[in-house]
Amino acid sequence: MAKVLRLSDIARSKRPVYFNQQELRELLNVYSRRVMTGEWRDYAIDHDAGMAVFSIFRNTRDVPIFRIAKMAARGDAPPEYVVVSGYQKLKSASNLRDALSVLAKRKTLELVS
Repeated sequence: MAKVLRLSDIARSKRPVYFNQQELRELLNVYSRRVMTGEWRDYAIDHDAGMAVFSIFRNTRDVPIFRIAKMAARGDAPPEYVVVSGYQKLKSASNLRDALSVLAKRKTLELVS
């Protein structure tokens, strides 16, 4: 038997996803606090069909140390936020604040004299 597809579901998956103003404010708050400590130096925002990604860099020419992705919503569900470091998924949540909580807990090593 043939499977019935809704055209609205197909069109939704091909639309690019963007961060809204509140999400950008939360991302930049976390980012700016770590820039002040000297840990992070650069960021990039990429948009693609079904996903928006905020990448954080230690140095401009490095690979991103963290990527925060906003995945497209499926049906009536809210979008999913995923925090990744390298190939490791650190956290996945249905709201950005919960996803970013994993970055607040991460501490860097400091030289003790």
